[in-house]
Parts: sequence; C-alpha cells; structure tokens
Amino acid sequence: QVQLVESGGELVQAGGSLRLSCTASGRTFSSGAMGWFRQAPGKEREFVAGIGWSWSLMSTSYADSVKGRFTISRDNAKNTVYLRMNSLKPEDTAKYYCAARGTGYSSVSSSERHYDYWGQGTQVTVSS
Repeated sequence: QVQLVESGGELVQAGGSLRLSCTASGRTFSSGAMGWFRQAPGKEREFVAGIGWSWSLMSTSYADSVKGRFTISRDNAKNTVYLRMNSLKPEDTAKYYCAARGTGYSSVSSSERHYDYWGQGTQVTVSS
C-alpha cells in the first residue's frame, strides 16, 4: 500500500514563496509518475504539475496558470517530490494534493483519474 504525506502548506503573502513536499512510502518511489493537484473551495480539483519519464528522460508538465512560477522536482533517494511555488497569487489559495501513478506508469498525466494514490493534502493560503 502506497502512502503519500504532504507538508509545507501555510499562510503566505502575495508575491511570496513556498515549497511543498510529498514523501512516499510503500513502493519503489522511482517507478511511477507523480503529480500535484489543487482544489479551491467551491471548485473542482485541478492539475498543477507532474513529473515522470518519457523515453528514459525525466519530463515535467505544468498547468498554464503556474508555468514560470512553480517548479516540480523529485529526490528518489528521499522518496520525496517537491513543488516550489514562487510569486504566489491569491488565486493559488487551495488545498494541494500529491498523487502517484501506479507502478510502471511513468508518463505524466494531467488527469486525476490516472493517479492511483493520493495524499491527504496541505493547505496553502495566499493573502492579498
């Protein structure tokens, strides 16, 4: 059973930065793509960023709304994926979820239905 635990969410002023972490346990961490999603009150959960492999090369993907501001990375030795968030805006306020695809599914997907494992989420609040 794969378990994902997020951390790093907090209240921050607009223009500030945060780094979210997601630590995985229960499987070989490097074997599947990972993603970050977020859900704001009253809205559907949406894709933020993902990291995986394509033709043995690491690949990343970002939602248009966060391109140039957010960076996803992973440290396989620590079983951890990170989301560095810069130039935060009030519209980035949401609960952020870490997700993992099944073993062997290395390509990044922006569809939450392609992710088998989810963390409990960490709250990010950006004040104006």
